[in-house]
Amino acid sequence: MGKRSEARKRAAEKAKELVSRMTIEERASQLRYDAPAIERLNVPAYNWWNEALHGVARAGTATSFPQAIGMAAAFDPELVEKAGDVAATEGRAKYNALSKEGDRDIYKGLTFWSPNVNIFRDPRWGRGHETYGEDPYLTGRLGVAYVMGLQGSGDTLKSAACAKHFAVHSGPEAVRHEFDAKASKKDMAETYLPAFKACVQEAEVEAVMGAYNRTNGEPCCGSKTLMQDILRGEWGFEGHYVSDCWAIRDFHEHHMVTKSPEESAAMALKAGCDINCGVTYLHLLKALEEGLVTEEEITAAAERAFTTRYLLGLMDGSEYDAIPYEKVECEEHLKVAAQLTKESVVLLKNNGILPLDAGAGQTIGVIGPNADSRAALVGNYHGTSSRYITVLEGIQNKVGHNGRVLYSEGCHLFKDRVEGLAWKNDRIAEAVTVAKHSDVVILCIGLDETLEGEEGDTGNSYASGDKVDLQLPQSQRDLADAVLAVGKPVIVCLMAGSAIDLSTAQDKAAAVLQLWYPGARGGDPVADILFGECSPSGKLPVTFYRSLEELPAFEDYSMKGRTYRYMTGEALYPFGYGLTYGDVVVEKAEIIEQDAAARKVVLRVCAANHGSVATDDVIQVYVKDSQSPYAVPNHSLCAFQRVSLKAGESTELRIEVSGNAFGAVNDAGEFVADSDRYTLYVGTGQPDRRTCELTGRESVKLEAAF
Repeated sequence: MGKRSEARKRAAEKAKELVSRMTIEERASQLRYDAPAIERLNVPAYNWWNEALHGVARAGTATSFPQAIGMAAAFDPELVEKAGDVAATEGRAKYNALSKEGDRDIYKGLTFWSPNVNIFRDPRWGRGHETYGEDPYLTGRLGVAYVMGLQGSGDTLKSAACAKHFAVHSGPEAVRHEFDAKASKKDMAETYLPAFKACVQEAEVEAVMGAYNRTNGEPCCGSKTLMQDILRGEWGFEGHYVSDCWAIRDFHEHHMVTKSPEESAAMALKAGCDINCGVTYLHLLKALEEGLVTEEEITAAAERAFTTRYLLGLMDGSEYDAIPYEKVECEEHLKVAAQLTKESVVLLKNNGILPLDAGAGQTIGVIGPNADSRAALVGNYHGTSSRYITVLEGIQNKVGHNGRVLYSEGCHLFKDRVEGLAWKNDRIAEAVTVAKHSDVVILCIGLDETLEGEEGDTGNSYASGDKVDLQLPQSQRDLADAVLAVGKPVIVCLMAGSAIDLSTAQDKAAAVLQLWYPGARGGDPVADILFGECSPSGKLPVTFYRSLEELPAFEDYSMKGRTYRYMTGEALYPFGYGLTYGDVVVEKAEIIEQDAAARKVVLRVCAANHGSVATDDVIQVYVKDSQSPYAVPNHSLCAFQRVSLKAGESTELRIEVSGNAFGAVNDAGEFVADSDRYTLYVGTGQPDRRTCELTGRESVKLEAAF
């Protein structure tokens, strides 16, 4: 039984009573995402569609956090939960104020279609930056944290979270409406489903959204296997299910598994889809006339929908009705966002040039199309900030009158010229001039939501939002080559939500920083890191591959050869990797408790900062199954903990490793504990050779036997 079981029981009883007083036409109308008012029953209109991937989105002013992939790089569930709570608080503040004005429009409700806990299995996927990366354990921990932040701990939901897109969904975007993602039972249970299961069973997520594609032949928004057998059957999900937008229409228009809107509506409803984002449920009454659905099925869906509305206190009030509008983008919330940005930045290379000295009187050249770009701050599914601070502005704020900041856009984000009538590469001469007149160059390159994102969402320039390769646009490659050739020390700052080929930067730049999409005011915390007011401490939640040649076809959903757990080659930058200005070392790790029956161990980990600078770092524990024929080929993240250490300071941590860490998934998709020997690795990154090469550190190795 869940923590809200009694509250859910009461809400369900109220919902049942209310729905019983509705006509069948009224019940069917409430299954639309834009549910109309039923004035005779005092039921207000309600639009189920709202977004909060990294702060409240698309409804005006709100605190802006780093895009989800940046939040993942922080490896900090507690802070991610705080971000969820901020979004819920601001969502409530906006709902309370706007509903008083009679505004019940789209993006104004309290059902947030977040988080996206799909696995970022291929770096080409344009929506990967909406996720928490490639690892199911990390994704599960952060997904649970964000859901708990959004929903709160009381009987009343502060807002309703939604785990999406259930379940096997990560591109290609261009064919998602007709694509059949074929995944083995092993890959499903081992990789694609665990984060959803954690959100359902640990965080009691209130909603689950289906994907556009089919999974193993069944449309995800009409899949008996996914929705009935697994979600409600095996996992005991009690909330409501919502379709992705216009996904049910795809049943008959693209998947060709039905012949009419009525059949599509019936297929989705019978499988358990309660809310239709789209218009296909407008055909439910016709489907009822044709005997394709029953009144009982429409009623059950309406009851689940109103159970959520009662749990939110939308029907009879709650303690959250008192949250004032002044909470929106308040100072307290902005501090959480700034802290999350600081923790999200990943230092990939540093030859000693960082941190810079803001008071050194240097001339700093800031170059690149993302240096002064607001779009590169926010990613997609974003709100509006009352103030934007770009990386250029953050650097200018930091340097002040203690030096000179020169700026050149350098090139267009992807076109071959900035001015339409100009020569090709019309800003490169200026960029080279700036570099020649500077003591150090900060080169801000990357992408934004127009180059990587959702199919059809923003008029994406490449492959419906997916990337065709790991290269930056040619305009930026030309710029980088020209600036690096000047010979001045160059700090490359990549603003992108996915792996990019940074081999040239790794070879020739003095330092490389991964900034992701750092949030609307991200320029200031980024400058804090560049100038040493805090140390970078983020870790990569995805593998940065050397090329696409080592990866299977984009359309192949087998995990073989993908992500750090299954890859056979060597990464440019591995999952879990990230440097700091300090020098945190795991000096000792030992098993202090072991429970064979529960398949659990407790570790004592002694870590110390041997450096001269205070820093955060992330202690990571990986497990390698030594015996099972079903074990993943490499090793798997099974625990992590963020630490904060002053220069010369040491600490002792207690880290538990349990759950499915000691076991494997067989070909039937069943968890089996068929090994009694496991190797544990404890360090500040993976135990792979490339991480050791980049960091100069090896993980502490332990043996666990059951």
